[in-house]
Amino acid sequence: MVWDHSVSSTPHHPSPKFSNSFANRIFSDVAGDITIVVDGEPFLLHKFPLVARCGKIRKLVADAKHTTNLSKLQLTNIPGGPQAFELAAKFCYGMNFEITTTNVAPLRCTSEYLEMTEDYRQENLVERTETYLNEVVSKSLEKSLEVLSTCENLLPLADHVRIPDRCINAISINACKEQLVSGLSRLDCNTSTGSSLLDLKDRCLDWWVEDLSVLGIHFYGRVISAMGQSGVRTDTIVASLMHYAEKTLKGIGKPQILNPARLTNPNLDDNGQKMIVESLVTLLPTEKSSCVPLNFLFGMMRVAIMVDATLTCRRELERRIALRLEMALLDDLLIPSCQTGDSLFDVDTIYRVLVHFLQRIDEEEEDDEENEECGYESTDEMGSPSHGSLLKVGRLVDAYLGEIAPDPYLSLSKFISMIEVLPDYARVIDDGLYRAIDIYLKAHPMLNENESKKLCKLIDCEKLSQEACNHAAQNDRLPVHLVVRVLYFEQIRLKNALSGSSGCLFSQKIISSSGIPSAAMSPRDTYASLRRENRELKLEISRMRVRLSDLEKEQVVMKQGMMDKSSNNGRTLLTSISKGIGRMGIFRAQDGDVKQKKSQGKKTTARRNKRYSIS
Repeated sequence: MVWDHSVSSTPHHPSPKFSNSFANRIFSDVAGDITIVVDGEPFLLHKFPLVARCGKIRKLVADAKHTTNLSKLQLTNIPGGPQAFELAAKFCYGMNFEITTTNVAPLRCTSEYLEMTEDYRQENLVERTETYLNEVVSKSLEKSLEVLSTCENLLPLADHVRIPDRCINAISINACKEQLVSGLSRLDCNTSTGSSLLDLKDRCLDWWVEDLSVLGIHFYGRVISAMGQSGVRTDTIVASLMHYAEKTLKGIGKPQILNPARLTNPNLDDNGQKMIVESLVTLLPTEKSSCVPLNFLFGMMRVAIMVDATLTCRRELERRIALRLEMALLDDLLIPSCQTGDSLFDVDTIYRVLVHFLQRIDEEEEDDEENEECGYESTDEMGSPSHGSLLKVGRLVDAYLGEIAPDPYLSLSKFISMIEVLPDYARVIDDGLYRAIDIYLKAHPMLNENESKKLCKLIDCEKLSQEACNHAAQNDRLPVHLVVRVLYFEQIRLKNALSGSSGCLFSQKIISSSGIPSAAMSPRDTYASLRRENRELKLEISRMRVRLSDLEKEQVVMKQGMMDKSSNNGRTLLTSISKGIGRMGIFRAQDGDVKQKKSQGKKTTARRNKRYSIS
């Protein structure tokens, strides 16, 4: 069936004319005999063309015969409002008009409301709109998206006639088809060169990623869910979520100090923002392999805090950030606080992120231990990947502590909690921690001696560099006991540097065989390193035993030779001369004897070489 985008029916009356007067009257040569008021707007019409196609108006007219006011009917809450009813009235009068993606949804809902079905007239308005939806809209992603956007104000009747469901299904299917076509185009891109390659790649981009932002969050969430089920690529879904957030959320990706007063009296706009944030978080892909950019997650976290999103929403963002915290930047962690009288930065949120991160590290280490129990040992000489991530986060946290330390409203308990949340082996050196504590002491001169000692006790003087030790030795803000400890360890370091053997022994103690300082190694990595050292020592002991056995054999041979020599001291000179002549006769022996003696010589040489290679 070919759809001509126009609607007409055989008129039963002279073609009516729609007046532009205030009353929106429809009149013809025959005076109107009924006034229908739609949401306060009156329409002067004729009963016969209306009751011929509208079941609802037929019933209302039949019920009104028993009343005195038969010439006036009230229609309230009609979907699409007066504009959609006017088009339905034109259809009843047989006037031609075009069905488009803009009016098909209101017309379908209005025809359902007025009961313009095949029970009253063939090819009625319900049938006409259904034909357009099935034959035109469902075959195009763009048209389905346009129709879906017009259904926002037609609920719940639009859901009743399944317009959104059909549009969402068409969008997901057509998007999947377009990605298959674009995938083939990208394969063709490999054979293209020059400007044609760039043009083709531009055409391969998913244009609908940006167009989905015209939808409300309710329909948008349903579309994204349908796309995930239909097989649309995860990276495309993530790109769509990011674009939708940038278009609908205010201030995402723009860190700023927020006004806490907005949270006590949120307006309607803030409530809408809250719904959008919570919905987008639930739409994020659940696959661990999905790469949601960290800056986007941090931006969502800032907005979630600003609009006071639910605890579940914020905890989910914290968990996702913790999965790749080692890739974060310092600026990402500087989330402004929204609580009155609190510190300038939201330290509690970062603390919870670190707790999630440490839980993830523990799970990875447990998995590694299970693999080792099954016979799969790590061959990485630089430690496990989880320990590498922990070292990166340790450096990041030290830099973060240095940024929040000047905050005069940051309490000592929170600052200490942020330092103690990481284990000791997360820091190779404590220079960054020392710098942060020094800044905090400078910004909080009101700390008493006990508080200063409690804070400075967290510094490991053995893990300070030479430059940090020199600075600490002259720092008047540090407690005296810390300065004494720094000088003590500096003296030990100087003493070991002057004595070669002691220095070598000291370096062997603090440097493991894996090349990583033992103080910076986790207990599991330390255990694995000791196991490797034990195996190497056992192998070396075995080699020494073999060498010792060979030396003992040589000693026995040497003793036997010395005993033979002492027993021959009484022999005569003639005997010695004859032996000398006999030795000279060796060179005159037969070829077989020569070859035999050569082979014996080679065996002796090989045996000596073997002993050398073992030693």
